[in-house]
Amino acid sequence: MTKPRILFMGTPAFAVPALQGLVRGGWPVIGVVTQPNRPQGRGRATASPPVKAIAEGLGLPVLQPEKVRNQDFLDTVRTLAPDLVVVAAFGQILPGEIIYGPREGCINIHPSLLPKYRGAAPIHRALIRGEETTGVTIMRMDEGVDSGDILLQQETLIGPEETFGELYDRLANMGADLLLIALAMLRSGTLLPRPQDHRLATLAPRIGREEGRIRWEKDCREIVSLIRGLSPVPCACTFHDGKQVKIFAAAAEPATVAEAPGTVAGETAGVLRVAAGRGYVLLKEVQLEGKKRMAIRDFLRGCHVVRGQILG
Repeated sequence: MTKPRILFMGTPAFAVPALQGLVRGGWPVIGVVTQPNRPQGRGRATASPPVKAIAEGLGLPVLQPEKVRNQDFLDTVRTLAPDLVVVAAFGQILPGEIIYGPREGCINIHPSLLPKYRGAAPIHRALIRGEETTGVTIMRMDEGVDSGDILLQQETLIGPEETFGELYDRLANMGADLLLIALAMLRSGTLLPRPQDHRLATLAPRIGREEGRIRWEKDCREIVSLIRGLSPVPCACTFHDGKQVKIFAAAAEPATVAEAPGTVAGETAGVLRVAAGRGYVLLKEVQLEGKKRMAIRDFLRGCHVVRGQILG
């Protein structure tokens, strides 16, 4: 059986392993759709999405529509006539013509065990909520939000100190491998879609601007889950002497606490102990506003923090 001609749609680094896997596996990728170049970083210089750079290196044609519902773009897709569309973190809601138009439909790599964590931030939300397991789902797309039929899933344990960045990379590679398995099974007719149980659905909305600010009165374990779930981006933060301090790594120390929430309780064994709800948060790696990311010992050499000061 001839392999389907694939139109790939993806934007961030999460989508890169899947595109590379398709090409290495000999699947005919006829084009790559990604978001337009955007200003990035402190200098706000315009930069290409990670998928664009990889696609150009592979010699694949790249399309960057401002809106996928634009008629010119839809006409281009119609001319390309893909048999199958593969989506991985593309970043726009797709119209029905793209979802249902190709002969073999449209499938998506989603980094959660659907129907849990539908939406834009499933990896962030799983870590923030203290999940111990997560996974990847290959699903058929419909016009809902991650609500289509499940084709294949793979579960994985979340490491006790694993951060968003680490889990993001791991699930990207898992998703790429699972995609190739799903495509082979679809081709052989051995993969049967199953509907999601919508009653079990949970949502994973985008991370709001204020969600990363640490509330020290919360349970120390909840605070550490927030730090892990936002590290390295967008990053949880607190304040010291009016300057923002981003926190990249921390641990929880459940205990009876006498100090007020946010009180610096001293440095020990290369960590800074901060009072929180039901224990202490042990800060390990931070970044003071205007400075580089550094271990807490290096941070304390250049920043005057004393026992009894209150962060936040």
